[in-house]
Order: sequence, then C-alpha cells, then structure tokens
Amino acid sequence: MLKVRILIRTPRHDLIITVAHEHSYEATWSNNRTENEAVKFLLSKNPRLRLPNKIERKAILNILGLDKSFSKAYDLVMVPAAEVGDLLSVPAKQLILVELKTTKKKLVNSPNGFFFGATENEFRLAKILGDKYQFCFVCLHTESQGYVLLTAEELEKKIKTRRIQYQINL
Repeated sequence: MLKVRILIRTPRHDLIITVAHEHSYEATWSNNRTENEAVKFLLSKNPRLRLPNKIERKAILNILGLDKSFSKAYDLVMVPAAEVGDLLSVPAKQLILVELKTTKKKLVNSPNGFFFGATENEFRLAKILGDKYQFCFVCLHTESQGYVLLTAEELEKKIKTRRIQYQINL
C-alpha cells in the first residue's frame, strides 16, 4: 500500500514525513469536499445560517466567554433572522453555534441511520451552551437530500450505540 510522504526542506536538513496511507489521505479530502458541499447546501436553504470567517470565529468565542480551544467545535452560526447583516452585531444570547455532520448515504428518515464522529470538545461545548449549540445532520443524497438540527439533549435520546476512539499524535 502506498503512503503519502511530505518533503520539508529546512536550512540544515531535508525531512521526509510519512503522513498517512494513500487511502486515508484520499478519505480526508473526500470528507472535506462533502462538508463543503453541505455548507453550500445549508447556506442556500436556510438564510439564518452563516459561515463565520477566522476573525468572526475568534470574536464569537470571546463574546460567549469561551476558550479558544472551542474554535474547531462548530462550523456555522445561526442568527435570529435572515435580515441580520453583521454577524457580530447579534447579542450573544441570540447566537446558536452549529456543528455539521454530513453524509452522501441515502437516508429516508434522516438522521436515523447516520454514522458520524464527534469530538469530546463538541460535546463539552454542547453541554456548556445547551440549546444554543446544535448538531446539524446533512444528507446530500439526491433522493433524500435535507437536514435536521438537534440539540445535544435531543441527540442523546436518538443515539443507539457509542464507542470512544482515541486519536493520538506522536
């Protein structure tokens, strides 16, 4: 099996780092493309959803009094009305942070049948924010396209099985 290698040139050495198997690398790119499709789909369907830029992400965490470690624990922000212009002009208590989970699998009764990964940070943030944090399950299959928003409490009631997987960097 082929491995993906990255060449890093430094003034003193050339380093070759093996980052993943080719399949793993391709799977990551595919997942990123699927998430980008989901963002475009959602923004076209729900005008209350916004994709914050890097500066807005940092400011939102600051406004909510949250640590910067939560910066990757949400993808979109839901504002109270489509007419809101500036994302940062919305009072903190009216912001809803949204974490995307996407699939291209045909799901006739979405989110039932969804298989997804979630980080401990996502669940921690959901606990802190309560109903101001929602998981958004997006199905991109042409025969069952749609999305469902669930709070952590609603999600917990639907979970059939859960297992913990550790992701370790050395």
